Amino acid sequence: MLRVLVACVALVAFAGVAAAADLPPRAPIYYKAPLLPPPYTWSGFYVGVNGGGAWGTSSWDSTGGRNITGGLVGGTIGYNYQAGPAVFGVEGDIDWANISGKTTANCPTGCQTSDTWLSTARGRLGHAADRLMPFITGGAAFGDIRASQPGFAGGSTVNPGWTIGGGLEFALIGNWTGKAEYLYVDLGKFNCGAGCGGFVSNNVSFTTNLLRVGLNYRF
Repeated sequence: MLRVLVACVALVAFAGVAAAADLPPRAPIYYKAPLLPPPYTWSGFYVGVNGGGAWGTSSWDSTGGRNITGGLVGGTIGYNYQAGPAVFGVEGDIDWANISGKTTANCPTGCQTSDTWLSTARGRLGHAADRLMPFITGGAAFGDIRASQPGFAGGSTVNPGWTIGGGLEFALIGNWTGKAEYLYVDLGKFNCGAGCGGFVSNNVSFTTNLLRVGLNYRF
């Protein structure tokens, strides 16, 4: 009886294996790859706003140097062209500024240098790392230099100069980007002469460091 039962089990098992061998092969299962967003591109025009702080120095022939500090805020316009990871751009800005410094050295009533606006026109070279772009920048700078001493006429001029710096721009949501940048600005000097204390030759210089943040909208 036991032999008959074992024989029956073996027969059933063999029949199952044979039937499985006759079945068609199971179709492979394909998994759909997730859709990846297209690479971010920096090409195009943009406009924005910027603001930050400034610190630097101004020197007079008659009184020596003094520290200057203040803030600035304004607008930006620019264009980028991306070729591979390289981003070539031009950018211009103009800012209202309140940068000044005073000294009483050889000037008991206080000799002051100030600046009320700054503008730059610069080239930019960036490296696109998807939504991040570190960049270097440099070009021309323009602004006013004002020199004053109580009891004298003082003097002012609009001077061209130069600027160089760098920063980081990063994509936010939609067409918006943010940036942080540093610029060194040298507006040269002008001769205030007798208006700044009776010296026939009284040259006034102006150099400053800018640390700004900005928000741009790309078209």
